[in-house]
Amino acid sequence: MGYRVVVAGATGNVGREMLAILAEREFPIDELAVLASARSTGDMVDFGETGKQYKIQNIEHFDPTGWDMALFAIGSEATKIHAPRFAKAGCTVIDNSSLYRMDPDVPLIVPEVNPEAIDGYKAKNIIANPNCSTAQMVVALKPLHDAATVKRVVVATYQSVSGAGKEGMDELFEQSRNIFVGDSAEAKKFTKQIAFNVIPHIDSFLDDGSTKEEWKMVVETKKILDPKVKVIATCVRVPVFVGHSEAVHVELERELSAEDAQSILREAPGIMLIDKREDGGYITPVECVGDYATFVSRVREDSTVENGLAFWCVSDNLRKGAALNAVQIAELLGRRHLKKG
Repeated sequence: MGYRVVVAGATGNVGREMLAILAEREFPIDELAVLASARSTGDMVDFGETGKQYKIQNIEHFDPTGWDMALFAIGSEATKIHAPRFAKAGCTVIDNSSLYRMDPDVPLIVPEVNPEAIDGYKAKNIIANPNCSTAQMVVALKPLHDAATVKRVVVATYQSVSGAGKEGMDELFEQSRNIFVGDSAEAKKFTKQIAFNVIPHIDSFLDDGSTKEEWKMVVETKKILDPKVKVIATCVRVPVFVGHSEAVHVELERELSAEDAQSILREAPGIMLIDKREDGGYITPVECVGDYATFVSRVREDSTVENGLAFWCVSDNLRKGAALNAVQIAELLGRRHLKKG
């Protein structure tokens, strides 16, 4: 027996990826409902490459009673309205927005890192999916933390425009085209030109000079991995369509050689270690698109701190950073709490 599953936000980048991944992983579904806002009602969406299509229903009018779980990719404002309604009706919400991530009664889950935390989901019947940049980093940090205890993390991110949704991808495409033909590259979605440029600013600024994206990486890493870990992040938007990259510097409590770290990462769940010290012996965003893994390369010792390591981390932000992690949470929820048959 399978589950009655809802995908809300099925017309967006993440919603479409959720549907594709549910199909790819053959998630046990008895009945599927795809939801979006009123303007998309009646449109058809593909269920991965299965050949099946589903008609989009208006989330405003959808009754979640009797449905097992709902994967939300609808943004914080809509989630604020609909998540409590679904949860109250008995449909467990797996939410991709930032709304509930720091709620103490809502588990924030990366299945490779803190699967046991899902056991607290019944407090609100809502489970939070972390920020895309946080998700891939904690997957890479977890095995190192287990081996030698991570004390401090300094990370610079190189985040693709798909993290800003379809508008971000459209802006990069249009600006690039305009520059090639000599037209102006007006910034609309981003604060400055993104084509052939990088922007050290994602989300709004906070009083201490950091951005909200950087704050998310700090507080979410603490909640998922360990509240004692110190984190500082600089988050940068780069002219890449899909795939986030991170340069991560880690200070550990105990000594861990680069060779030992490579051995540990090679065996860790969710990680692909591609680390040859030669031209091209590393992974870039272009190569990670469409893959489930978090790729780690350039593992080396950092001699500027005691027990220091540095590495390069790349992942498809629409997959591990959002849709895949949500589906993995659904699988974990099913195994631990919603067993059928």
